[in-house]
Amino acid sequence: MACSDHGHSTFSLVCIPVDSQATQSPTTDQLIDACLRGDQSAWDAVVQKYWRHVFNVAYRFVGRHEEAEDLSQEIFLKLYRALHTFDRRANFQTWLISVSRNRCIDHYRSVRKEREAIDLKVDSADLSPVAKGPDALSRLQRLDRRNLLRRGMLTLPDTLRTVVLMRDIQDLSYQEIAARLDLPVGTVKSRINRGRNELARRIVTLEREQAGSVVSPDASEPTGSRGAQE
Repeated sequence: MACSDHGHSTFSLVCIPVDSQATQSPTTDQLIDACLRGDQSAWDAVVQKYWRHVFNVAYRFVGRHEEAEDLSQEIFLKLYRALHTFDRRANFQTWLISVSRNRCIDHYRSVRKEREAIDLKVDSADLSPVAKGPDALSRLQRLDRRNLLRRGMLTLPDTLRTVVLMRDIQDLSYQEIAARLDLPVGTVKSRINRGRNELARRIVTLEREQAGSVVSPDASEPTGSRGAQE
């Protein structure tokens, strides 16, 4: 038996028995037939066979490896659910690429709408002070907290920003988000947690950068330099 793990957690370990009399891999049509009969290992084999094709399409749209992987997982989930609609007279790879591109286009449109929503819906009250210490309050008073949160949101990967925006800004439930994005609830919760943690980290970084740029005009001049020149 030959086993391989394609490294993507949504799909299980692929194990395909090797017949000593016939070692030829099953054709795509045979795999599709098996998938339609409910054979999970056949679908794992389809994912393994076409992962690179789908990933390349996703990566060209988003330009980030981790985000392209998340988007590829979504595309394969969509493909699996639509497999029964595939016209067997057509070329499977052509259909697969077409579905992938359409999902990526939908993703791009949703991201664009989210960025517009961030400008409209993010309010400074949504951002709690992230710094501590005696100078925290005075420093936060010098910062535009609304702009800080907006900038932090815009730097998040699209797949994380989407769920954080829908949960924390639009106040949707986990179930509503899962239904809109066509994702399992567990995946939604995981992405929200990752997104919040990453957003907090980026806001702290942005705050430090902005606070560090607020320097007195004389701050860069050595204390004794004036006296030495006089």
